[in-house]
Amino acid sequence: MKSQDHFYRQLLSLEVAAVIIGLSAGALDALFGRVLLFVSDIRTQSPYWTIPFLGLAGLLIVFLYQRYGGESVKGMGLVFEVGQGQRQKIPKRLMPLVIVTTWLTHLFGGSAGREGVAVQLGATIGTNLTAFSFLKKYSKELLVIGMAAGFGGLFETPMAATFFALEVLVIGKLSLHLFLPAFTAAFIASQTSHFLGLEKFSHDISSNLQLDFLTVGKLLLAGFCFAFVGKLFALSLQFLKAKLTKMDPNPYVKMALGGLVLSLIFLSLASGRYSGLGTNLIDASFLGGYIYAYDWLLKLFLTVITISLGFQGGEVTPLFSIGASLGVVLSPFFGLPIDLLAALGYVAVFASATNTLFGPLLIMGEVFGFTNTPYAFIVLVMVSCLQFLPSIYQLQKHSIAEKPKI
Repeated sequence: MKSQDHFYRQLLSLEVAAVIIGLSAGALDALFGRVLLFVSDIRTQSPYWTIPFLGLAGLLIVFLYQRYGGESVKGMGLVFEVGQGQRQKIPKRLMPLVIVTTWLTHLFGGSAGREGVAVQLGATIGTNLTAFSFLKKYSKELLVIGMAAGFGGLFETPMAATFFALEVLVIGKLSLHLFLPAFTAAFIASQTSHFLGLEKFSHDISSNLQLDFLTVGKLLLAGFCFAFVGKLFALSLQFLKAKLTKMDPNPYVKMALGGLVLSLIFLSLASGRYSGLGTNLIDASFLGGYIYAYDWLLKLFLTVITISLGFQGGEVTPLFSIGASLGVVLSPFFGLPIDLLAALGYVAVFASATNTLFGPLLIMGEVFGFTNTPYAFIVLVMVSCLQFLPSIYQLQKHSIAEKPKI
């Protein structure tokens, strides 16, 4: 009986915190997201006035982190350190730094995402609530709640955000005792950011495939292709980060030279087609625009290079664009509807690169319609088979089940 009383007292405390975190993260996501879209529009309209200065922007990013960042340079690493009990909270200085440096990355043409910022913002808000005495011992719980709020506020997919936060820290383990406060925070953040003018991407897909042996076989094979590409992204990112650090540990030299080379590549490839979030490729995939057979591959490697050099933002939206454009390319080979396979690639490449399953499954429902979740389920079955390989989060842990006794 005492344990039940303790559980409900804890739940009540975390629910109070979830409301605060949801409102704060939603408002901050709206500010961050709307300015990000504004600077992205500037770059799109004037690529030759912005992209050439990517290297200089990179030097400014390095300077800001070297001078003012402290441990904030670890980025998502701080989130996993709190989740693993190595620290209690994330320094507040991370928030202005990651916001401003991500705006700079996108204004001057880097190929990066935005979810890393949102998750870090929510996690920072959450862990700093341990300053209140009644929340002091709930650092890990507040971290998960904050992650859900950050993701939910930016993408306005509260159900997917809830499960992403519950499953991403440890592969194969769900923090289900935080289900209610995580969803509360994600839902409030989503509603807050929407109220403040941040728009949600969604695209209704109407498919009525018969799930016979042939169709299921096609979906499983497509799932393997998407899983392979997600792992290609994650492993390439891990390899290039290590390689660049070994070649030249000086971050200024690395950023200046890398930024210059990237700017030349971006301008030479369709005047910045592969810069920014990749929403142009997502729109083309679902709205009948032209997708080249190599779009997904160029977006993959240019994002890997951008992030490896030290530009800020995240990886998830580029992963969405990689998966969607790959789905368009694969559609004729599998004989499946283009928009459906693009949507399946959208969620499956993300799932593979992050080693998450339930969050991506719910993204399929919240973004493309819940009638399509059975197809995503089958595709994600194949993605789950590669979860033993690393993800984009180097500190992510595996929950290894005990071997059965023979």
